[in-house]
Amino acid sequence: MTATTTTPTTRKQAGVLALSCLILFVDGYDLFTLGTIGPSLLHDRAWGASPSTLGTLGSMTALGMPFGSILAGWAADRWGRRIPMVAAVSWISMSMLLAAFAANLEMLSAARFCTGIGVGALAPLVSAFVTDGAPAHRRTMHLAIALGAIGIGGTASAVLGRVLLPDTHFQTLFLIGALPILLAPVIWRLVPAGPTHRVHTSAPEGVGKLLSAHYRRDTILFWFATFMSMALVYSTTAWLPTIMMKSGYNLSSSLEFLIAFTIGASFGGLGAAVLADRGHLKLVTMGTFLLAAVSLLVLSTNQPRPLLLVVSALAGLGSLGCQSMVIACMTTYYPPSLRGTGLGVGLGVGRLGAIAGPTYLSMATTTFASSRVGFFAFVVPAILGAATVSLLPRTLTPPPEPTDEPGPLRAPATGSTTSLD
Repeated sequence: MTATTTTPTTRKQAGVLALSCLILFVDGYDLFTLGTIGPSLLHDRAWGASPSTLGTLGSMTALGMPFGSILAGWAADRWGRRIPMVAAVSWISMSMLLAAFAANLEMLSAARFCTGIGVGALAPLVSAFVTDGAPAHRRTMHLAIALGAIGIGGTASAVLGRVLLPDTHFQTLFLIGALPILLAPVIWRLVPAGPTHRVHTSAPEGVGKLLSAHYRRDTILFWFATFMSMALVYSTTAWLPTIMMKSGYNLSSSLEFLIAFTIGASFGGLGAAVLADRGHLKLVTMGTFLLAAVSLLVLSTNQPRPLLLVVSALAGLGSLGCQSMVIACMTTYYPPSLRGTGLGVGLGVGRLGAIAGPTYLSMATTTFASSRVGFFAFVVPAILGAATVSLLPRTLTPPPEPTDEPGPLRAPATGSTTSLD
């Protein structure tokens, strides 16, 4: 049985986007909170934190993400989007509550690991949910709008940090992060209960399908590109305020740069999505990686502060934009019945970059005395990510639906091909 292809109404699309934005707002808030509270944690002698502590906490957060991503993607294709989304939002709220009441670094590390499981689940779940309800010619735009909420959530974290810190204890920001539990009943009511597309393969076969001869090359490229995008995103979000302070800015100024970074990530991605939906997805994806590299290099130089704020916004567009565009490439490539699994496993493997990124930045900044080293370290994953995307084919034909029925592995494609460049 083939997937149903009924065109969703405009009202339904708006509802899907609104709910998706709220959920990914949660993802962004939790993602950026560690970077926001980083300087305050370092200056609180009672915690005994050092610069390497931030790398450890960032890596512990990221360590839980592959588990969340892979399990959520598998569950979404098997049982639908509703149950995994409710579970992820509930789990992340409880984890943030645990972080708010952690008494030492060990408890905080455990709480961040648990938070990572929930955060890891949200991106593949919501991306699949948005793509299911989006028209093909506006798919990247719908994804950009939803994923842009990650940056808005990050902006909220930075703004709260600017208002509350250092006068309020930094754990207050974690306590606020427990509020998303209120979304659970909304998700239960609005998200469809079962799989959107009927499939003929079991979930384990679906995972194996990603590495079959038909998908293998591009799947591995997606994994590597996602790894580099995650390394870039999580190193910048965890370390940018601290590195700006190391360059001579105070806490308030550093958080202002983070605010500009997240605003650029939220709204700049919409312009990139317009170009991507016009048949330039591969080119735009490469461009976001390269924009991040150039912008982060400029931030390491002595420039007027207004210019650096603009450049920080461009760095946000590049850093978070590359992650959104890689996700858009994967949703374009994988068929509906394999989309959740493809996104979940791809982002799960990519989350290893989220583990490596903060630790890599920690090592770079503690090994070398120069304040510019952190900015140079940011550039490496950006360049490697652009190089990986360049190896993707210019035009991708959506693969046929996975099936257990006998017949050729690759059936003739229906409809037009999807241009990535």
